Amino acid sequence: MMDRTLLQVEDLRTYFFTRRGVVKAVDGVTFSLERGESLGIVGESGCGKTMTSLSILRLLPEPAGRIVGGRIIFDGDDLLLKSQAAMRTIRGRKISIILQDPMTSLNPALTVGEQIAEVIRLHQKVERRSVREKVIEALKLVKISSPEARLSNFPHQMSGGMRQRVSGAIALSCQPLLLIADEPTTSLDVTIQAQYLRLLKEIQQESHMGMIFITHDFGIVARMCDRVAVMYAGRIVETTHTRNLFNDPRHPYTIALLNCLPRLQEEQQDLAGIEGQPPDLGHLPGGCRFAPRCRRKKRICEQEYPKEIKVGDDHYVSCWLD
Repeated sequence: MMDRTLLQVEDLRTYFFTRRGVVKAVDGVTFSLERGESLGIVGESGCGKTMTSLSILRLLPEPAGRIVGGRIIFDGDDLLLKSQAAMRTIRGRKISIILQDPMTSLNPALTVGEQIAEVIRLHQKVERRSVREKVIEALKLVKISSPEARLSNFPHQMSGGMRQRVSGAIALSCQPLLLIADEPTTSLDVTIQAQYLRLLKEIQQESHMGMIFITHDFGIVARMCDRVAVMYAGRIVETTHTRNLFNDPRHPYTIALLNCLPRLQEEQQDLAGIEGQPPDLGHLPGGCRFAPRCRRKKRICEQEYPKEIKVGDDHYVSCWLD
């Protein structure tokens, strides 16, 4: 019987060794993802969301960035034990990523057809004359109209929504088992964003691939994700089913984030904010990292980091208040 667990990240620690000291970008992150499941990773900018995804892909900026501990079990194998040559066969073939700005991830000097073809030639054993057909199939998959005509387009000749679809075509061209979407709708307007999200959901349901959605938009989380992991200062502070997150948030940081959202049923309202700033990852406070900004903190919160406890069905929180 096939193991339903596609990805298991255990106590992952990714540090940056700089002149001013050690920056703990990811510091003890643990989560899992089942086949066909969507996991949302949410939190403020700089909390370690993107670094977690780059650690899974082993694409850290070296020599400063290093994975110093933990395990990343993907499809039964520990990625941290793989050589760089082995990782190159996995990236794009079994694990793909869509980055938030397609103009920085697409090569402006190559046509979109050439960029998709490069991935197909690298990972699929197909005849040269079949590559063009595969490229057209990839463009059709992300619902780009007149794909044959678009093959010769350069990225700057396409709209933002079209470029993001091309990035999706590249990521999905080899039918990966895991897709990491790192804020893929940031540069899109609301209408195109909704279309793109619906498209990704349809493709996931058809292919049964796992998906990690990195975002700060709770609307996207509600629409796209089965479970959610809330990150703060390099650690996951709460993990639960999406419905539980909105109905029964338990960590003070999660509650504070949700309180920042506008409520449609209220005509006039003052939007709440979270006082203070996230900590410097190079000089982290002792105890709970959210304690300096938490209105409910106790003395122990500033002295010792809380252990993760189970507070409900598949609901885990790292907090002394529970």
